[in-house]
Amino acid sequence: MSKTATEGNNPHSDNPVETPDVELILKDELTRGDRALRGVPPVLTHMLSSSRYTLVTDAIVARLRGMIASLAAQLIAARDGTSKPSSDAAALDYLSENLTADSVVLSYCYALAMEGHLSERLEQRASIDPILSPLLQELIASQEPATAELAMTTLAAQSRFIQSQRRMELPLSELPAELFHAVLKRFERTGKGDPQIEPLTGPAIRKLKDSYDEGASRVGLLARLISSMKGGAIAALELEHAGLALFASAMSTFSKQPRELAVLACHEGQAARLTLSLRAANVSIEGIERQFLLLEPSERLPRDIEAITARRAAAILKQTQTPNES
Repeated sequence: MSKTATEGNNPHSDNPVETPDVELILKDELTRGDRALRGVPPVLTHMLSSSRYTLVTDAIVARLRGMIASLAAQLIAARDGTSKPSSDAAALDYLSENLTADSVVLSYCYALAMEGHLSERLEQRASIDPILSPLLQELIASQEPATAELAMTTLAAQSRFIQSQRRMELPLSELPAELFHAVLKRFERTGKGDPQIEPLTGPAIRKLKDSYDEGASRVGLLARLISSMKGGAIAALELEHAGLALFASAMSTFSKQPRELAVLACHEGQAARLTLSLRAANVSIEGIERQFLLLEPSERLPRDIEAITARRAAAILKQTQTPNES
């Protein structure tokens, strides 16, 4: 391995004249990992639309099927003005297929399914509670009433998330704002031209929008809790202490990347993204090694990783395409 590259006259430059070997390795691995992530939605679309996969798909695909059906059922119930599941199987299947065709919806559900799966795996393998982590306990016991209240609300939201994952459901209220409105637009288009459905769709959408509050969603609460910790949020970058939910939100905040990518960085085959994300968050080499032992016990931390500064790691992550880009 080469020594740390010289970065011209500015020692803090993000554009080194000579790229360290470790950076080239990480960039190559990150490109391959992102290419794999971009290939996920088309494969899942095929699997979800084919009934012959029902008996052989893994838990992730089963959860995806359930979450998308759950979204469709809630939309139809809102249109019908009832809280009961719709008995119109044809309408449910049609809307589910329509939502499945949206790669952004599919990718977001995939990240949630992966988070649920990883939470269970970490509980089994490392006894990390998927709901109440030691850090969350400390925040609940905070002397600051606002922090304690926010932590309690987050705990309740995380508990609902784990329960929803086990039931393979996804409340509409848990979608991020941009995706929530995209789903409503797709729902509106499915009723266009139908004299029985179209008049009911508009009022249903307005009602759903009126009741929506992104800040009250689990992801919104996690982000607010991380923000409230200020400098102490660095503690959330210890997976065993923080739990996966807070860990992913903290890594997203510090590395300035979407939370879905921070979650997927914790999955096998994404070691480069995990390494760069933690390095961008200024986590020490020893700290990164501890997270690897929990998440990727079979993976080795790239040598000479100290050659990548936090700023450089963030710049590399920013340069890469997200899984939804072409």
